[in-house]
Amino acid sequence: MTLEDLSLDLRDFPKDSQDLHIIEEALRLRGESMKQFAQEQFETALATNVEALRKMRDFSSFSHTEFRALLVGLLFDLSEIHYQLKDFKQSEKELELLFKVLDQMVKDDPERFGRYHVLAMELSTRILRSRKKTLELLAKQQLNTGLLYEKVHAGVSAATDKLVESLRKTAEMLAQTGDYRAAVKFYVEAIRIAKKRSGKVTRREIKMTIDMARIMMHSKADHDRARRLLNAVLPHAIALELIEFEEKIKEMLTDIDQSEAHEPMWRSFLEKLQRATRTRLRKRDEKKEKEEKEREKKEAKEEKESEGEIKETEKKIAKTEKKIEKEAKKASKK
Repeated sequence: MTLEDLSLDLRDFPKDSQDLHIIEEALRLRGESMKQFAQEQFETALATNVEALRKMRDFSSFSHTEFRALLVGLLFDLSEIHYQLKDFKQSEKELELLFKVLDQMVKDDPERFGRYHVLAMELSTRILRSRKKTLELLAKQQLNTGLLYEKVHAGVSAATDKLVESLRKTAEMLAQTGDYRAAVKFYVEAIRIAKKRSGKVTRREIKMTIDMARIMMHSKADHDRARRLLNAVLPHAIALELIEFEEKIKEMLTDIDQSEAHEPMWRSFLEKLQRATRTRLRKRDEKKEKEEKEREKKEAKEEKESEGEIKETEKKIAKTEKKIEKEAKKASKK
């Protein structure tokens, strides 16, 4: 997280206003999230950041400058957290929304918000580089997986464990690129081969099941499936006294329940925010178009008036010339 100082100006908010309370609470949560991020507790930081964004949905005006300044900070943090979690696709989505919000702010006050745009561009470049590197590694990894399959079929027993690890790495890389469906398929295959090899559920299968369930949590349609997998593997984690895994499974089950409880509000908040952004941009464009038409109309009027003045002057000149000519004829007769 490199975007620390948001430079919010809260002086215009009434002391006991609801909007001020919302911003202060969101700032408090952001501070917690940043501390968790610094301690590399990325998943906890993610949950705290999302909670701060949920608080923001009750703000009275999504077009308020200070609301949008804080929103930019939270969206930047969210994108940075997903980047550290190697979820590059999600990180890009959040940056896309960030740039939409930031676009008008930079135009309105480039001195204040210009640096936000620079930092967002830097993060965007990091994401693209990481995705490119991941795709290159993925191509090599899939080739390696194919070779290991051949060895397993040839009866080389030592190749089975390497194949499981290769499948797991491939699934991990696919998730990083945003291909969650393919990632789940590779995890399923890795777990199937691992269980066949060991004949029972071991620490390795539990770890891969947890990772696969985490991938499924990206899609609301897969939440029930993820819940079933976690509930199925929880007794094995308890039996093997894998306390860390047990706690992680329970935490993920809670996250699924909370996600389902808050998702409609969270989704409607983002949709409302995007509508507000589009409306603001449309109004800006309409205002510019109206100003342009008024300017053209004014110029046309001035041009018409100028042409009228020129014609009137030409008439006067012609009239004067005729008068001079008439007087000159009279003078010549004398």
